[in-house]
Amino acid sequence: MTPPGSIIELADVTKVYSRGEVAVQALRSVSFVVHEGELLAIMGPSGSGKTTLLGILGCLDRPTTGSYRLVGQEVSTLDETRRAHVRADRIGFVFQAYNLIPRTSAYKNVELPLVYAGVPARERRSRVLEALAEVGLSERAQHLPTQLSGGEQQRVAIARALVVRPSVVLLDEPTGNLDSTSAEEVLTILERLNRQGATTVIVTHSSEVAQRASRILRLADGLIVSDEPVESVALGAAG
Repeated sequence: MTPPGSIIELADVTKVYSRGEVAVQALRSVSFVVHEGELLAIMGPSGSGKTTLLGILGCLDRPTTGSYRLVGQEVSTLDETRRAHVRADRIGFVFQAYNLIPRTSAYKNVELPLVYAGVPARERRSRVLEALAEVGLSERAQHLPTQLSGGEQQRVAIARALVVRPSVVLLDEPTGNLDSTSAEEVLTILERLNRQGATTVIVTHSSEVAQRASRILRLADGLIVSDEPVESVALGAAG
């Protein structure tokens, strides 16, 4: 049974990779729910399973065992073609390295997912302009990535994720390549979008970034070792 308002439901998810004759268990019986409108931070040291978990959440990979339901749909058993449709329709991605097309304007970078989705030109234009306005880049729409600062490039990447109107936005170290001022601008935008209802999952090494979330899930050796509201985490640190 799907909990009311849940966007992500993982139940006993494991992921095992084969390296020659050695089996490496990257995730071990991972279970959690992300509800609509949450801002979840996922933390853990290198090798803890964060990247593997993000790949599964983004339908880039499938669990070895266990269940993953996205907006009530079981996606862990879908083939690659159907997972690709889920990625296009329901998931917005933002990466540390921006992943913008260098010789294409900010406008065209944001528009690209809608072109692939076959959205009509008039609707594409209105949605792209709306997404750029959301991240404060209306005046930079025709600039190339090379003409934008790192923070502006990341904001273009956020607009590109939002333009598909996804069920969840997944961010992988979104401030990792930014200076403190640009990072603050990006985090302020993410907080505002979350207050407007965007369900958001951030994978981060940064405690400062994680403290901006409503909840922090920590991984170690493929296991969830804690899953707490940020207020509880902060109080525990203070005590």
